[in-house]
Amino acid sequence: MNSMQTLTRPDGQTLPYYRAQIEGAAAAPGIILVQEWWGINDQIRRMADRLASEGFTVLVPDLYRGKVATNADEASHMMSHLDWSSAVADIQALAHGGDEVPTPFGLTGFCMGGALTFLGAAAAIPTLKAAVPFYGLPQDLETLASIRIPLQGHFATRDYWCSPEAVAKAEAVLQRAGVVYEFQWYEADHAFMNEARPEVYQPEAAQLAWERMVAFFRQYAS
Repeated sequence: MNSMQTLTRPDGQTLPYYRAQIEGAAAAPGIILVQEWWGINDQIRRMADRLASEGFTVLVPDLYRGKVATNADEASHMMSHLDWSSAVADIQALAHGGDEVPTPFGLTGFCMGGALTFLGAAAAIPTLKAAVPFYGLPQDLETLASIRIPLQGHFATRDYWCSPEAVAKAEAVLQRAGVVYEFQWYEADHAFMNEARPEVYQPEAAQLAWERMVAFFRQYAS
């Protein structure tokens, strides 16, 4: 039952999204998975399918509306032209999708999707129960003070984009705001979860992070 589908946002915009769900799991708890800067490519679909195999219904909003980058320059261009407030509205629309979309919800994402996971968690969406961002942060860290759901972050010690220094600043905001959170660190590079990029993929770290994420969602979003 893994396929592209569409729904209509409250503002009338059409939102395409990828839905992954194992047979007979129509009532499985929902997880929204937010893409990397590449778009909804084969790797993100595999990630969604794998998460569905853990017993969740996984929804991936198509933030680029069908476009997929094939190189870093394209990806950078597409991310720089993304309307981030509209991307958060996409997350909100899926989280309020009605009878066809299961609840409760977890929210996760990678790189750009990790930053949007933080922003989605800060958007006070009632159906969101937990968030798990991977190696991404929003530009305005003060928005993190609005988070009121449990948070589990995953970060790499060798990261040029989401640096340990930036993560430390984010952690200070979370601590000051009293957010329930845990940050996990890995001796790895940025995008260590992406098996389609062998130059940075770190299978041991990826497996451990995966197990931690699934356990967290089973605790808070099931």
